[in-house]
Amino acid sequence: MAEEEPGQDPKLPPDARLDRLEQRLERAQREEAVRTGQGATADANEQLGNRVLSYLLGGLLGGALIGWLLDELFDTGHLLLVVGLVLGTVGGFWSIIKLSMAKTKDDLSGR
Repeated sequence: MAEEEPGQDPKLPPDARLDRLEQRLERAQREEAVRTGQGATADANEQLGNRVLSYLLGGLLGGALIGWLLDELFDTGHLLLVVGLVLGTVGGFWSIIKLSMAKTKDDLSGR
């Protein structure tokens, strides 16, 4: 009676069909990872650009929202909305400047 052990019998030569199947499976998995974007990672420049964009948009939208809410609360027309937009823009650019100064300091120190 044959022993019921998992795996191939070491006495038999490896089956070429299994090797080809494994190669095709690995290739299909790589292609699927590329297709779905799972294998791709953002580089440092792309991450920095996304961070700068989020600072700018966050400042603009946050300032506009706060200004609009204060306009509704105090019934000042659109004055506080404009002030909020200006302050949000200034705040966004200030955050970008701080980020670039920290990035420059890290680059100069060799990090």
